[in-house]
Amino acid sequence: MLRLAQAAIVLAFLPLAAAAEVLKVHDVAPGIWAIEGPSEQRNPDNLGNNATFGLIETTEGAILVDPGGTWRGAEALHTMVRQLTKQPVTHVINTGGQDHRWLGNGYWLARGAAVIASEDAVADQEVRGSMQMTMLSQLLGDELQGTEVAYADVTFDEAHDLDLGGRHIEIRHPAAAHTPGDSFVWLPEERVVFTGDIVYVGRVLGVMEFSDSASWLDAFAAIEALEPLKVAPGHGPLTTLEQAKADTRDYLLNLRETMRAHIDQGGDIIDSVHVDQSAFAYLGQFETLAGRNAQAVFQQMEWEQLVCPGSVVEVTIYRSVRTRRPHRRKSACSPRR
Repeated sequence: MLRLAQAAIVLAFLPLAAAAEVLKVHDVAPGIWAIEGPSEQRNPDNLGNNATFGLIETTEGAILVDPGGTWRGAEALHTMVRQLTKQPVTHVINTGGQDHRWLGNGYWLARGAAVIASEDAVADQEVRGSMQMTMLSQLLGDELQGTEVAYADVTFDEAHDLDLGGRHIEIRHPAAAHTPGDSFVWLPEERVVFTGDIVYVGRVLGVMEFSDSASWLDAFAAIEALEPLKVAPGHGPLTTLEQAKADTRDYLLNLRETMRAHIDQGGDIIDSVHVDQSAFAYLGQFETLAGRNAQAVFQQMEWEQLVCPGSVVEVTIYRSVRTRRPHRRKSACSPRR
């Protein structure tokens, strides 16, 4: 009977061990790691951890950058964390509103960790949480078990600083990007940045209905101004600022510039999928996302023309039809770029 019970326990933990194995660890600096999940779609094997996370060790506890995409995903992430540090996770940072940036919160809150997020991220999570849970139930099935909507218990508007165990950590929400509440985590002494979904490396980023391609460039510029030595992106391996520029900033600039020309020539949304993005065909998921991104940016830039006829909106309004909640940064018309 005892052997059966022991076998049952082993079997119960096998999926967690397998999910932890798909995570790749990158040494960023002493006591700092990037934990890279697979680039594939969310599935029962990765437990929703298809993103890059971060771990910062201090003498008073560990700080986790993003909690995992589900309760089980957070458990798998915790399995990896235990291999890297003996410190308990005392703080968890949500860098945005995508599911892998916050739906593991419940696991960490139950263990006494403080969870930190921007106010805009929490507002976005409140709007899209139910939809995300429905999506995950279809993609993960029984592996979604235990996952509940749980929000950060510490929120901030633009900036939040954390001093813990000899580390100084700056969390900044400069502008809407992939999601309305995207933030990055900056360690000035080490000159390391965890970008959340502001930076994608090795694969095409996703411009969604809730994204803002104009202010995304502002968010990227805020990171660029810091001149980080090492960049841990929201998706992909540890990288450099130059590679982040190539795969994220330059992609967005090219898409907006070619879309501006398409609109100026009277092009419509149907033909917008044909704007030239071929310079970025080397990026993963290009065939899947390029056309969808083009249509999303077309719609955004048409809106910008309505707000500021004859120019583009350099810093746009967060215009969710669901919440009617404006992003904290107001609209400002500027010459075309």
